[in-house]
Amino acid sequence: MINWPEVMRRAEAGNPKPPRRVEKTPEAWRALLAPEVFEVTRLAGTERPFSSEMCSRFDAGKYACACCETLLFDASEKFDSGTGWPSFTQPVDAAAVAYVGDHSRGMMRMEAICAVCDAHLGHVFPDGPPPSGLRYCMNAVSLQKAGA
Repeated sequence: MINWPEVMRRAEAGNPKPPRRVEKTPEAWRALLAPEVFEVTRLAGTERPFSSEMCSRFDAGKYACACCETLLFDASEKFDSGTGWPSFTQPVDAAAVAYVGDHSRGMMRMEAICAVCDAHLGHVFPDGPPPSGLRYCMNAVSLQKAGA
């Protein structure tokens, strides 16, 4: 189970090697992705809070990266954080998500990215429910239901 000290350690010392890599030029990503998905995942944008019905949906299933279809989260780890973005307590695999220190907006946050294609997913915070204590605050457009 990933916890906050491990997130910090990975951001500082390096993330584990992902099982595979998907790399494309910005032009190739732009041609492949819807404009709002490109903005969030490739340019580290943020969707408006409460702009997706994914926040209030708790259907069983798994969520994958909208760019490379890497499996990222299981719905069993999803919870209502009240923040306006889909939130999870753990990734489905410890190597699926990588962490990068984000010093933008005058604060220190921990960016969560897809370990396979470097897509910006959102941020992880140490204020989630037990047992991990983590809140993966994800942009809904960065995720897709697996198999969808």
